[in-house]
Amino acid sequence: MKYGFIREQQKTYPVTVLCRVMQVSTSAYYAWCNSPPDDDKKHQDQQLADSVRQIFTDNKQCFGSRRLADRLQKQGLAVGRFKTRRIMQELKLKVRYPKRFKVTTDSNHSEAISPNRLDRQFKVAQPNQVWTTDITYVWTLQGWLYVAVVIDLFSRQVVGWAIDDHMRTSLCVQALQMAFWRRKPPPGLLHHSDRGSQYASREYRQHLAVMKMEQSMSRKGNCWDNSPTERFFRSLKHEQLNYEKFKTQEAAKLSVIDYLAFYNGRRSHSTLGYQSPIEFERKFSRDAA
Repeated sequence: MKYGFIREQQKTYPVTVLCRVMQVSTSAYYAWCNSPPDDDKKHQDQQLADSVRQIFTDNKQCFGSRRLADRLQKQGLAVGRFKTRRIMQELKLKVRYPKRFKVTTDSNHSEAISPNRLDRQFKVAQPNQVWTTDITYVWTLQGWLYVAVVIDLFSRQVVGWAIDDHMRTSLCVQALQMAFWRRKPPPGLLHHSDRGSQYASREYRQHLAVMKMEQSMSRKGNCWDNSPTERFFRSLKHEQLNYEKFKTQEAAKLSVIDYLAFYNGRRSHSTLGYQSPIEFERKFSRDAA
């Protein structure tokens, strides 16, 4: 691809300058010019196939043709979705698909319930306006492990988390405290969760009051009211946890943390224009400056 660009531009710019810009040697470029066309095409096809395989592997085998094509284009490769899909088929690259996800929420309690102030308004204008939260579980040979997360709805970034062998209120409080001290949001942030006893408890409400956050809760038995968080858990399960068997809780914890780093920093989201949460927030900050 680099050599083709140099050949196209050499009528306008000197070859030595173009080679320096594209970081290739002039001797390699002229060798490419003198090579048989069939060999050059095979070489380009092989390079493209290698790039597809590498990106697919680096992103936990969860990128389909659309995301792969977008990542290839960002690397300067002129390839569309359908060609990418054909290459995936030739390489026998199969995307990991989600298994059925079981949601467990203890809403059978006598604690007060907050109204659904979010009301599925998932498109947010800037960071630290709306956070969503929930709990999921991971099975290990040492017993269950529980994961609580807090997500900034603007960028879908996981801004707080806690992992432990119980799902008491303190687990959720730890995730909330991490998010609060990392982001230091202004007063008035909308905090949305399901009706679980942990989030409805007096202890959790007290923390929200101190942090000057407004509470919102999903309607009873309606997981769609908190679908961005449910979608994150689905991705966590089918892109990583479902393909591992954990002998210890520590191993499971490390796997979750590894995925969080991947999800925040590298996983592209269609809702974010195929950027990762961190990339999306950085671009927002640059544009706002």
